[in-house]
Amino acid sequence: MLKKLSKENMGTSNLGWLESRFHFSFAEYRNPNNLNFGVLRVLNDDIIHPKNGFDMHPHRDMEIISYVVEGELTHMDSMGNSETLGCHNVQYMSAGTGVIHSEYNLSHINDLRLLQIWILPPEKNLAPIYGSYKYQENEFNNKLLNIVSSKHGNSKIQINQDINIYASKLDAKNNLKFDMLNHRQVYFVQIEGASDVNGIKLNDGDALEIINEVNITISALTKSHILFIEMKK
Repeated sequence: MLKKLSKENMGTSNLGWLESRFHFSFAEYRNPNNLNFGVLRVLNDDIIHPKNGFDMHPHRDMEIISYVVEGELTHMDSMGNSETLGCHNVQYMSAGTGVIHSEYNLSHINDLRLLQIWILPPEKNLAPIYGSYKYQENEFNNKLLNIVSSKHGNSKIQINQDINIYASKLDAKNNLKFDMLNHRQVYFVQIEGASDVNGIKLNDGDALEIINEVNITISALTKSHILFIEMKK
């Protein structure tokens, strides 16, 4: 089963310093019929304008992944971590019993765009963990890169929940194929460009729920940047 989710039908917010597109209910966007997809609870496509960001704020019992699309993200938290991540870098924080952190775009001129992905943990009150990895662009070019996995996987970033996150940057007319395992499903995001995914065209910002498919065939219609989360049904 394939269900296309057009960006025009998603929740949006513009606070001046922050522009967001919400794939699921979040902040002022409330839709009781759109709370999650499996263990995927939040996927926000955020643009933070120069010299702005999120001040220190708390999280608990959530696994949070940030994927930097463009610009630089500066992070600081109550565990003593502080670093700046650039394009294609990935940050992971298991809030567990509680973490306080901040996220900023310290650039004077460049926007920061990132995907904020929140995954429900397999259990509550896990120990807080922070991690990141600075992937390079050539690792994504015309191939799928497993940027996040469970602790039983092989990704450079591993989380508690049983998921895999893949990303790729495809040149126009290039194709990728991903075989689906039984009892698994995928939430697919077209970050930039346009693709044909199992016969459905996705433009930048669109998403696709993929359930009960044998495989996924991704054909880049233009230069294309994609990400998808694979998980249990």
